[in-house]
Amino acid sequence: MWSAPVDRKSSPLPVDRDNISADRLSPHRAFSSLYAGLGQRRPEDMGSLLDAVALLLPLLDAISGVVFFVKDGEARYLIANHTLATRCGLKNVDALLGKTSAQVFPSKLGIGYIEQDYRVMRTGLPIQDQLELHFYNGRKTGWCLTQKLPLYDRQGRIIGMAGISHDLQETRANHPSYHSLLAMENHIRLNFHRPVAMEELTRLTGLSVAQIERYCKRIFQLTPRQIIHKVRLEKATELLSGALPITDIALQCGYTDHSAFSRQFKAMTGTTPSDFRASLRV
Repeated sequence: MWSAPVDRKSSPLPVDRDNISADRLSPHRAFSSLYAGLGQRRPEDMGSLLDAVALLLPLLDAISGVVFFVKDGEARYLIANHTLATRCGLKNVDALLGKTSAQVFPSKLGIGYIEQDYRVMRTGLPIQDQLELHFYNGRKTGWCLTQKLPLYDRQGRIIGMAGISHDLQETRANHPSYHSLLAMENHIRLNFHRPVAMEELTRLTGLSVAQIERYCKRIFQLTPRQIIHKVRLEKATELLSGALPITDIALQCGYTDHSAFSRQFKAMTGTTPSDFRASLRV
C-alpha cells in the first residue's frame, strides 16, 4: 500500500485528472505525470509499487517513442513497456523481466547502463534530461532524453529505481524563432570542432542567452550545450567506423584531449569509444 497522504482521498499515483481525457492527444504528458508520481509517493514495499503501476500498463504500452521501466535493487527489470522489449529485439515484455541490461543489450553497452543504474541507487541522485545515444536491435541508433530516479520505501530505504527515455521529437518548425535557431544549429554543425561560445550564438541569432536557452528547449527539446554534444557525438560515431586513431577523433570533434572525449562519449552512450569501435567490428 502507498503511504497515506494528508488528503486520504487523493489518488495513489498523482496523475493530473484534468488531462486524462487528453491522454490520446498528449500521452507523453500523462506518462511524465505518472513518472513524477513514482518519486513523490513511498510504498510499503516493491510489490505494492508494482501493483499500482501494473494498472497502467495498457497506457504504457500504447505510447510510442517512450521507454519505461522499473528495476529492483539488483538492477533487474520488474516492469517494462512493450517499446523497450521491442528495442531489445525481444518478442514480448516477459522475456525482459528478471534480466539486467547486460543480458539484453550488447555486453559493453549493457554494463554501462548497469553502472548508471547502480550510481542512481547508491547515491540517491536522479538523472534528469540526460541526452543519450541509444543503440537498438539491428544496430539502429536513436537520440533520447533519459530520466532515472531512485525509489524509496516508507522507511526511507532505496528499493529500486524507475527510468524513462523518450525519443527526441521532430523540430517545431512553426515556432517564431525557428529560423534563428536553425541558423544557430547550422553554425554549430560547421564549427563543432572548436569551442562555440554563447556570445557567438547571441550575435548570430539576435537573442539573449535566456531566450536561446528557452527557445532551444521548445524547438529542439535540447539546451545549446546538448546540441553541441549531439553534433560532436554524431561525427565521432561516424569517424569511429574508420581507422583514425581515437586521439585524433577527439581533437577533430572539439575535445581537448582523449580522456575528456572518452568521459563524454561514455556518458552519452554507456560505452567507451574503443569499445564502441570494437562492437562495430563484431
